[in-house]
Amino acid sequence: MASPKPLPRPAFLSPVYDGLGVTLGPTGGTLRVWSEGASAVELVLVDATDLDWIIGSLPLTPVGGDVWEVTTPELRPGAHYALRVDGPTGARNTFNKETLLLDPYARGLAPVRIGEWRSVVVDTSYDWAGVAHPETPMDRTVIYEAHLKGLTKRHPGVPPALHGTYAGLGHPAAIEHLQTLGVTAVELLPIHAFETEPRLLHHGLTNYWGYNTLNFFSPHGAYATAEAIAAGPDAVLREVKDMVRSLHAAGIEVILDVVYNHTSELDLGAPRSSLRGIDNAGYYRQHEDGAYIDVTGCGNSVNTSTDAAARLIVDSLRYWVQEVQIDGFRFDLAATLGRDARHEFTPDHPLLRQIIADPQLAGRKMIAEPWDVGMGGWQTGNFGAGWSEWNDRYRDRVRNFWLSDVDYSRRAGTPPAGVGGLATRLAGSSNTFDERRGPLAGINFVTAHDGFTLRDLVSYDVKHNMGNGEQNRDGTDTNRSFNHGAEGPTDNPQILATRRKAMRNILGTLLLSAGVPMITAGDEMGRTQRGNNNAYCHDSPLTWVNWHLAPWQEDLLAHARTLIRLRHENPAIRPRRFAHDTQIVPNASVIDWYDENGETMSHDRWTSAEHRTLQYAARSTPEHEEPNAILLIVHGNERAIEVTLPRIEGVARYTSLWSSVPERPADETPSFAPGDTVILPGTALHLFRMEG
Repeated sequence: MASPKPLPRPAFLSPVYDGLGVTLGPTGGTLRVWSEGASAVELVLVDATDLDWIIGSLPLTPVGGDVWEVTTPELRPGAHYALRVDGPTGARNTFNKETLLLDPYARGLAPVRIGEWRSVVVDTSYDWAGVAHPETPMDRTVIYEAHLKGLTKRHPGVPPALHGTYAGLGHPAAIEHLQTLGVTAVELLPIHAFETEPRLLHHGLTNYWGYNTLNFFSPHGAYATAEAIAAGPDAVLREVKDMVRSLHAAGIEVILDVVYNHTSELDLGAPRSSLRGIDNAGYYRQHEDGAYIDVTGCGNSVNTSTDAAARLIVDSLRYWVQEVQIDGFRFDLAATLGRDARHEFTPDHPLLRQIIADPQLAGRKMIAEPWDVGMGGWQTGNFGAGWSEWNDRYRDRVRNFWLSDVDYSRRAGTPPAGVGGLATRLAGSSNTFDERRGPLAGINFVTAHDGFTLRDLVSYDVKHNMGNGEQNRDGTDTNRSFNHGAEGPTDNPQILATRRKAMRNILGTLLLSAGVPMITAGDEMGRTQRGNNNAYCHDSPLTWVNWHLAPWQEDLLAHARTLIRLRHENPAIRPRRFAHDTQIVPNASVIDWYDENGETMSHDRWTSAEHRTLQYAARSTPEHEEPNAILLIVHGNERAIEVTLPRIEGVARYTSLWSSVPERPADETPSFAPGDTVILPGTALHLFRMEG
């Protein structure tokens, strides 16, 4: 059997790739375009007021390394332009010299009509007024995942002209909510320019989430105010920067959800808009016959084993960090980015290494969604040092413990699993992330933009996606949810009370676990999507955050604020490293486990499905801000229980900090002695500070 061919390693730091796109100079601009297969590349200048009117064209000259170049005084801020690229025919080529294409490096876009755009030269100058990155340490980070439009579209404190815009998120009323909640970073669903798929337009729907990227450098124009849109791409970019500057001034980081794994050019045969017409073979994963290798489920997959595609991604990241001062990125379907020339995932992929090692990206938070839909696509825990990952194992275990296990117990009379699996997740998922990476490699979440909201998770057994136009076939069927006795809305006070406590248990678990917590916008206020677990195509009140709260929603919000405050105040909850049984590890938390009798957990207690009560004692170690120790009681049965507080050397009393039982966080902080008993009702959490 022949030895496999060595894999090509991207050389995308080669100087020949520097300055792709338009670079402005004192006498005009230079346009550089990469295309390996092209036989001719042409700059097409168009009228700024009539984007169908061509006012001139210039040929680009090859300058080596498959880069084409032209310099002209016509390329200045405000200039509108397109590309024409010609080349050979063949199975993997789709050149067409008549098609007007977008520059992949364009900093601004202007819409011509649905599905057609022009590139715009943008003035990127901006005064940051001395406002810098907040530089929040990872152990102090609390992420708030939000849709930029949906978060402020109905906010009563944001002026109507700013609703659903960059300026709306930068408004003091929106920032006040983030500050009083206590989150340290807002993670925005895609704001790279994107467009809606023809299939959705045909059904009268829209791509609301934005996972259909048109261009990796331009901000999405529709999220700007009407005034900025009328003024053009320069003003749109300034509005984005204003938003980032305002959030930074408030101490809040901005993380972008970025979609580099595929583009809006969709499957082969769909219209060319940019990469497909410039060099289809160089940018997309294909078989030898030209058929696309689709590991994203979106029609195409960007081929990050090529120099040009890898460099395009790195250059885009550098642009958003350097020009827009972005603090980090969440990489959609990041396993696709780590696939090599054989289309197999490798954590040692040159692009993944370069993103972490690049000096221009140093200090930024890099978060992987560690899967895609291709063979071998589930890679949770397998990314390298420097990467954090969405921890879907955490999500599933927490949902199981508080919801589907309880549902099973009601039906079968006995629970399917005990507390052991949840304990591992509380302590940072050491069975998923190795010691070198530690607990901060895990982004803990229970809900996200895709899937049920927190309120729907405790209110629906099955998805209700008929409004998506796919006969309820879309969206996951494995939700691990529990409606607690009625599907959807109900007037039953007992069911409603049990649902609210389940939400408090889930929020408490999330915010008191080791790792980095991520809250989905609106969950802190009990937002619903009426059981739709895949609302990607609804730009409507269904998906916009409703800021008019019922009393129980105000109570839930108060719990969320209290929990985040306690997380910030108690370093034992947020270790930076895993602990060892035999030595003190700086920046870790020493952990001991006790049962409901205050005794050290036995092997039988760990492994018994019947045993669903646990006391989790964590003490911070040297190099944390200050000595700190907490005790968290977890009770996962629906029957009440008496819990004896453990007798621990050096602990004289337990001060109650928070409980999931009351509708509103208690103001008093009662104290208990070691050996005292605490009565917990069914399914509850209780947090204490251990004091000497």
